[in-house]
Order: sequence, then C-alpha cells, then structure tokens
Amino acid sequence: MSIPSAVKSTPIRDRQQLTDYLAAGEKPREAWRIGTEHEKFGFRTDDLRAPTFEGERGIKHLLETIATRYGWDVTREGENPVALSRDAASITLEPAGQLELSGAPLETIHQTCTEVNTHLEEVRSIADGMGLGFLGMGFQPKWKRDEMPWMPKGRYKIMREYMPKVGSLGLDMMTRTCTVQVNLDFSSQADMIKKFRVSLALQPIATALFADSPFTEGRPNGYLSYRSHIWTDTDKDRTGMLDFVFDDSFGYERYVDYILDVPMYFSFQNGKYIDLAGQDFKKFMVGELTQLPGTKASMKDFADHLTTAFPEVRLKQYLEMRGADGGPWNRLCALPALWVGLLYDDEALDAAWDLVKDFTREERHALRDGVPKHGLKLPFRNGTVRDLSEEALKIASHGLKRRAKLNQHGADESIFLEPMIEIVQSNQTPAERKLELFHGPWNGSVDPVFREFAY
Repeated sequence: MSIPSAVKSTPIRDRQQLTDYLAAGEKPREAWRIGTEHEKFGFRTDDLRAPTFEGERGIKHLLETIATRYGWDVTREGENPVALSRDAASITLEPAGQLELSGAPLETIHQTCTEVNTHLEEVRSIADGMGLGFLGMGFQPKWKRDEMPWMPKGRYKIMREYMPKVGSLGLDMMTRTCTVQVNLDFSSQADMIKKFRVSLALQPIATALFADSPFTEGRPNGYLSYRSHIWTDTDKDRTGMLDFVFDDSFGYERYVDYILDVPMYFSFQNGKYIDLAGQDFKKFMVGELTQLPGTKASMKDFADHLTTAFPEVRLKQYLEMRGADGGPWNRLCALPALWVGLLYDDEALDAAWDLVKDFTREERHALRDGVPKHGLKLPFRNGTVRDLSEEALKIASHGLKRRAKLNQHGADESIFLEPMIEIVQSNQTPAERKLELFHGPWNGSVDPVFREFAY
C-alpha cells in the first residue's frame, strides 16, 4: 500500500489538496486489499543480546544477505542498507534493529499468511547460520533500554533526541516494542468514517487478545500489554483515541486539521533528514520555517508527516489498525482476520457498529486505559472485555464466511481466527500464559522465552 512517488513530489498549494490526497485512497470494493505489517526482535542465540548493525552477526550483514540470496532491492542511507523491497513488499529497519515486514497489498488472508511464512523462512535460513534468532512479543523481555543498539537512520536520530522532551517512555517505544498491524481500504468518506469509528472503539479488544508484553528487564512489569501502556506516555501530541472521530463533523478535512496540529519531526531534503522536531507544519506549507527559509512543504513532506502521528487507528490513504502486540506466526495471520472480518463485509460492519455505537467517551477511554493491565478480565458494563471480544469474534467469523475466500483445501478465512477464539475461551491472554511459565517451569527466568517462542 505504498504512496505513488508522483503524488509525493507535488507542491502543496492549499489545504484542500491535503483533503483530496486522503480521499484519493478511496477504492471500489473489488480493489480492496489487505496489507499486514509485523515487527520482531532479533537476538544472538548464545547470549540473547540484540544484534548490532555492524559486524559478522550484525543486521547490516543480515539485510545484505537476504537481498542477495532472495532477490530483494536495497535502499540505502549513505552506504548503509536500511530497507529492502520486492513485489510491493518491504523489509525495514526499526530503531533498535527490530526487523519489520511491510507486506504487499493482497486480496486474501490466505495470501497474507503465505507471505508471512515465506518471509520468516527466508530470514531464518540466513539468521540460523549467523547465530541469530527472532522473537515475536510486544516488549523486549530482558534487556534495558541502554543495552539496546541504535540503527544508523537519520529519522531515528531526530526522534531519539526529541522523544525525552515530550514523554518518559518514547525511547522505550522506539527500542523495545514490536507490533503487528493491518492496513485496510475504504470506498468513500462515509465508509472510512464508519470503519474508523468501529475500529477505534474496538481497538482495545485487539490489545487484549494480543497482549504479550508482561516482562521488563527480566521481571514481571505489572502489565499484560506493557507495549500498549508505553503509548500513554510517549507523546500526547501524536497519540491517543482521537475523540473527534466520533463527532458529527468528522471526515477527511477534520483529520487534516488534526495532522497539521501534530508537531513535525523532519523533512527529507536532497537525500538527508533535516531536524524540524517540534516545528509547525502549517508554517512549513508557507515557507516560514527558520531552518528552511523560503522552502515550502511538498506532498511528499505531507505523506511523511502522516507517518509521524501514532494514534490507535491511523488514516493515510487507508486505515491502519495499531493496537496489537507482536506475537508468533499464527497471530500474525489472526490480526488481519479479525479486522477484515469486521470491516470488509457490510453485514459485519453494521453489526460491529451496533456493538459500539452507544459507547460513551468515558467508556472508550476506560477500555483503552484498563486493557493494558487487565486484558480480557477488565470489567465492562455488565460483563468483561472477554464478553465483548467474544461478540466481536463472532461478528468477524460470520463476515469472513460470507466473504467466502477459500484456500486450496476449501477452507475460508475464518480459520485464522482460531488462535483468538482459543484465547477467549480460556480467558487467558498470551501474557498470562508466559507469566505462568515464568512462575513455574521457567523458575523466575525470562531466558526460556527466546528458545520456546522464537520463530
């Protein structure tokens, strides 16, 4: 779901152009696609430490070998490889060396799961020989922040210096978290609004079902999704539940107003990142930034700026579901199944809207704030989040069955919901299972997680 470069280079003339840019994401139903992204922690199998960028066992060598062996194109900053691309998919480098697959826009979750498995096999085939492994969790379970390496990307240097000015956990977000998300399309502004509202109200359900970050520096941290908690003290200017999405006035124009109020991080000019942290994008549009006197923002700058807001659901030319912790391979296929089931079938979308339309602002925030600590057991109305999750999964399952996208064995996409159904039935999140192991067979050590849960 990449952005056309021709659009990116267009000069910005007025705000309407920005609204039109978001609206240009509208697609007819037959063109709707599924883009799945996931991040994972690398670790050295002998000492469990995160690999550095340089060296025979470093991320640089890993990326270059993947590119050579499997036909990926390399994107570099200076001489450093920072991303790979192939067939509309990309592998990118997160701040502390977490590896992210940004999948191609695909028609079915069967295709998405094949893509994920192919990627993990390619990475493992090289990582094994380097003495590296990869782990899917929401938060780095063992190492301190200052024990994590930093990757040589200009964008991250700017963010690293700015984050401590606006929150206490932003550097943890950068270096010690991993997520899985899915990017989905819409057909019109009205369709976008309905999908945005449903997914924002139900994002805590995904956080609960995928909660898998209960350890910090080798000990339980008191949370089930510490990754989700981290976002509450990262940067309040660019995170949160976006209450205005539920206002009658919401649409593309209102989202543009929001994004223009988000302080800037940077502008990418002539192959270099210019530090503009905290600056006003509206001033950039009219050439009034002292760091770039007379230079006016382009649509490429706007597209980049859209990526620097981190709400629970994010609008670009598609909608991004951002509430889930990273996890094992079967949950990487389960997240798109949840959201495709809820949002890509009209009857399911109506049912999901009926489920959440009377949620108050206070209830939405109570869900968002309570789920990271309490998961499925958080009380909600006359029941718990488990009850809400169970209802959402039923709606999603029916939606996927009606989509009737079958694999070669005749199974529809609802098979990918099974890991989440099992979690709801057991009323136990992945984090709670790991805590049981920690207090039992693991004898108070997190080290076994790297062996038992690695890809």
